[in-house]
Amino acid sequence: MNTNTQPAKLITEALGRALAASGLMPESGVPDFEVAHPKDEAHGDYATNLALLLARKIEKNPREVAELLITSLQNDIELANLIDIEKLSVAGPGFINFWMKQEYLAKTPLIINEKGEEWGKNEGLTGKTVVVEYTDPNPFKEMHIGHLMSNTIGEAIARLIETRGAKVIRANYQGDVGLHVAKAVWGMKQKLSEEGLNIGEVEKWELKKRQKFLGDAYALGATEYEEDETTKAEMHTINKQIYERSDQSINALYDMGRMWSLDYFETIYARLGTKFDQYFFESEAGPVGLEVVEEALKNGILELGEEGAVVYRGEKDGLHTRVFRNKLGLATYEGKELGLAKTKYERTKYDLSYIVTANEITEYFKVLLAVMKQLYPELAEKTTHIAHGVMKLPTGKMSSRTGKVVTAEGLLNDLKLVVLQKMEGREMENKERVADCVAVGALKYTVLRQAIGGDIVYEPEKMTNLEGATGPFVQYSFARASSIIRKFGGVEGRQVSEQSKELVVEELSLLKWLYRYPEVIEEAGRSLSPHMLVTYLTELAARFNTFYQACRVEEEGKVNLYRLELTKSVANALKSGLNTLGIVAPEEM
Repeated sequence: MNTNTQPAKLITEALGRALAASGLMPESGVPDFEVAHPKDEAHGDYATNLALLLARKIEKNPREVAELLITSLQNDIELANLIDIEKLSVAGPGFINFWMKQEYLAKTPLIINEKGEEWGKNEGLTGKTVVVEYTDPNPFKEMHIGHLMSNTIGEAIARLIETRGAKVIRANYQGDVGLHVAKAVWGMKQKLSEEGLNIGEVEKWELKKRQKFLGDAYALGATEYEEDETTKAEMHTINKQIYERSDQSINALYDMGRMWSLDYFETIYARLGTKFDQYFFESEAGPVGLEVVEEALKNGILELGEEGAVVYRGEKDGLHTRVFRNKLGLATYEGKELGLAKTKYERTKYDLSYIVTANEITEYFKVLLAVMKQLYPELAEKTTHIAHGVMKLPTGKMSSRTGKVVTAEGLLNDLKLVVLQKMEGREMENKERVADCVAVGALKYTVLRQAIGGDIVYEPEKMTNLEGATGPFVQYSFARASSIIRKFGGVEGRQVSEQSKELVVEELSLLKWLYRYPEVIEEAGRSLSPHMLVTYLTELAARFNTFYQACRVEEEGKVNLYRLELTKSVANALKSGLNTLGIVAPEEM
């Protein structure tokens, strides 16, 4: 049995040999056929449409073509040495169905438990360096639900890419300059004055209290900016001073506030299971962006607009006009992004770069990439923008009752409270930690369960259920398997029984899903589709729970060693899959 190559690949290769041996090869070459799992498992473990496609090309009956291919497959000694195929048959208009022997499937748990963490990994991107940029919260502002969405998707994508053998650099790009910062710094000045404080006193507060001070300062500045023209002008002056670092008192407030924000963000990253490798800031991207804008202006890619601004006329590409340097001579978000692309590559020398953001800036990114294709075509070719949706309440777009932003920490705390209420009366160690793992897992599962790009509905009761398609359901299935392993793992001194000759229905059903894990991981990583892994894990958990109800690991005082190995392999697959999604698998719930 070949433990390193997936059965689908071996069957695909064998079909190529069968086509050549049968003399049916068309002049145009091998058709673009697929080998996939039938929707109904009663139709076999794999099926291929090769005969259907081939018959059209050579104008023969597809069922006759299928029979000829089956004859060649049955004579394929190489295939027989690699996979134990029990039966081949023609189905419907000409599909070829494959059934694998139970003995072949039965070996899966042993292979999984032997390979451990390496099970499912492949070498699709070995030797490549991939940058994944995500989360991107701005200092001096709250980290909100949109940042949680970006972090969840970005972390899952980073981990999927790592299963393909790539070196992944997790990057975080943060807006540490700009008008929002000026508003916050102005608010800090006001609050310090009104409350008779100095910055040294505030520095001694605990981190959460300092973060609240910053949040209140920004809210105050944002409100006053809209209501008072004199104050508005003052904030524009502060904004210029921050860029130029021309005022010591402003510098002190800015440096402190920036540090507090970044320190606070790290506590959220740790809670979410993310550790960034590189941090990029608008303060460093801005100057580089101005140089790049000037280069693009000289090359005729960008052009002068009104009042000296530098713009890109996107209409010629079916896009829209955007400003890259404003009339004050400052780099806009677009200009800074050009500077970021150059800075990012100089620092990391990446082969591929993925940027995860909300879909509200998709059109903006199209313009940015259009400019990059002309200015830095190699970097543009390496760059992919991945846009995600938003989280909504069942009644519409999410917002707090006060109309303010829903903070990341507030949302996680609310979910944790729901979990703790459901755990009420249950005695266990590390209850708070487990509840937090379950809350974070519930959120991540909900975000990742559908294809990236769609909106998500926030339903805390439903998200935290232990039944149905939820993160806690999959986590609980792992905890259940872990409990069995703890109970029967040490078989010394126990009576044991070996695997029976015939697998029961629940064992076979579980095995028929378990062995697919490497295929799912590879396809999810290749297409950057975490939802494929979520779907797989949910079904695996469901089949394991059916197995658990029907098949006892201990019967008549004897421990069934095979069922114990099968349980261990399920635990390994669930833990590995959840970890790939960035979800912790607690051993007790």
